[in-house]
Amino acid sequence: MLLLTTMKKILSIIFFIILIPVSLYAEVKEYTLKNGLKVIVVEDHKAPLATFQIWYRVGSRNELAGKSGMSHLLEHMMFKGTPKYGSKAFSKIVQKNGGIDNAFTTKDYTMYYQSLASDRINLSIELEADRMNNLIMDPKEVIAERSVVMEERRMRYEDDPQTSLYEEVVATAFKSHPYHWPVIGWMSDLSSIERDDLYSHYRAYYSPDNAVIVVSGDIAADEIIKKIKALFENIPPVSGRKNVLSKEAEQQGEKRVALKKEAELPYIIAAYHTPSFPSEDSYALEVLGMILSGGKSSRLYKSLVYEKKLALYAYADYNGFNKDPYLFLFGATSSPGRDVKDLENALYGEIDRIKNELPLEKEVQKAKNQIEASFIMGLDSIYFQAEILGMFEMIGDWKMKEQYLEGIRKVMPDDVSRVAKKYLNEENRTIGILIPMKNSK
Repeated sequence: MLLLTTMKKILSIIFFIILIPVSLYAEVKEYTLKNGLKVIVVEDHKAPLATFQIWYRVGSRNELAGKSGMSHLLEHMMFKGTPKYGSKAFSKIVQKNGGIDNAFTTKDYTMYYQSLASDRINLSIELEADRMNNLIMDPKEVIAERSVVMEERRMRYEDDPQTSLYEEVVATAFKSHPYHWPVIGWMSDLSSIERDDLYSHYRAYYSPDNAVIVVSGDIAADEIIKKIKALFENIPPVSGRKNVLSKEAEQQGEKRVALKKEAELPYIIAAYHTPSFPSEDSYALEVLGMILSGGKSSRLYKSLVYEKKLALYAYADYNGFNKDPYLFLFGATSSPGRDVKDLENALYGEIDRIKNELPLEKEVQKAKNQIEASFIMGLDSIYFQAEILGMFEMIGDWKMKEQYLEGIRKVMPDDVSRVAKKYLNEENRTIGILIPMKNSK
């Protein structure tokens, strides 16, 4: 599951607490090994637990046209064994030691983690160092896992009409940037990925100079860094990696896409190109998203769902934690018997309203409180502490977490209306409409 999804779920809960500066939480220590591996350690002794996370700067944005989905497929292959530990042994060892492990791939990075009793966190160091450098990647395993991912795509994406529409909208909004293709990849691309393609991708991106380790919990930083050095520092860095140079040109007119698919109700998505954090506008865009879609008291729910009854569900989502500029998304499911065009016009009406009328100061403050309180309360979790540091490091620097909250606090009502006017306009918009088709069987 993506970090952004996790954060948005937390943000949906309204907290009103005394806002405590993040700097009052556990001290963060940073180290860099000779081979370029960065290590970030947070000592938190509330419970005898620890989380080990390793982040690689590689996601779907680093893939070539025709080979989409390679980063996600490689994530699956990382559990398929080394000469020292056989296929599927990794997770079994973690589980036998009372821990949990998992991984996820995004557009910009891939992360692997284990949470264990703190006296067993050395196990993570040994296992992750081994698979950073010694993955077998048996051709038969590649073919088998490729089929697993293709089935995952079929069930979770192609058989889900709303997800299918989302893919169509993003692919239409991005013409030249690799955000054009989905993280899981297109089906035809997946079927073409061979073992050598995947192994080259592994060797290019899974190296210490392209990775960050974050350890949080009941550990001693000096001891942890010694153990990481002992097992990781002899792994050589990799040179000649290609940087992503593609930039999306400014959109100069509305784009529309219609998808006919078996479904019960019409569904609409509106996407607007927006800058990502740490753009100065990103803070106001974050607050704008919360005002529009921060629970049942938010504008979209009150207007489209409760009052006008045009939608069963409506949301706004500013996805600002990306390496490159992404999208401000709106979505809504039409109520039975209602015209989706009326829903679309009502959605634009709410956008025009916040452009032309400054939101109330208390409305803005409430949104800022929700964002900040959820962020701070999340730091009670050692996993979330580590995840926040890793995510900010992937998009720039872990120290930017302080800058994020400072920027949110400074947002004023006129900032919210200003960014709405600047980005939420017709020329910058991509619209997707799901047209339900009845099952002919």
